[in-house]
Amino acid sequence: MPKKHYAEQPPIDEVFTLWDVLSPDERQYVRNNYSVIFLKKNEIIQREGETPTHMMLVAKGKVKVYKEGIGSRTQIIRMLKPGEMFGYRAIIANDTNNTNVAAFEMSTIYALRTGVFISILKNNNSFCYRFLEELASDLGDSDKRTVNLTQKHIRGRLAEALLLLKKNYGLEEDQVTIGIYLSREDLANISNMTTSNAIRTLSSFVSEHIIAMDGRKLKIIDEERLIRISKLG
Repeated sequence: MPKKHYAEQPPIDEVFTLWDVLSPDERQYVRNNYSVIFLKKNEIIQREGETPTHMMLVAKGKVKVYKEGIGSRTQIIRMLKPGEMFGYRAIIANDTNNTNVAAFEMSTIYALRTGVFISILKNNNSFCYRFLEELASDLGDSDKRTVNLTQKHIRGRLAEALLLLKKNYGLEEDQVTIGIYLSREDLANISNMTTSNAIRTLSSFVSEHIIAMDGRKLKIIDEERLIRISKLG
């Protein structure tokens, strides 16, 4: 696990979305047993095949959950923002990690020891139920994404990826720039296509005045057309 650092960060109760169902004693238990981890851009915090030691919570920044495919080709499975968790599947299943997790940018992670997480899960019915809702939601999103990535044309896949980025990370103050800056390779890995195809499709969207690009900044100019392309696949 990356080295711990200490700096100003939001209190865990402000970012842990399940905080409201914890009892006062459980809240103190969590406060006494979590670690703060700072990640540099592209630094890996979870590796496929390792035994999990902590349930992780994104406090600041943006991280990606991904798998290495055939020929070292990367497929981004999920993109996480502050308040979202990872590492819990392997803990609950008593399994090793089946994905890697790395930072898109400098990020802060809260790490809650496995024993603490399991203890609360077993003894707090409300916490357990809310976690089941999280798992069910993740499973539904995963099923939908699997179908879209395998059946949609590359234009539909890239349009969907851009809309997903907007949904997850919002827009900047200008209300057109997506609030995350990704490399062309990362965009390709989200969309299940080669980097060259991603570059050509982005250029096509620019020429059609659907988006605009400024380096890694992506601006949505015509969201209705982007939605239409995503739906048509």
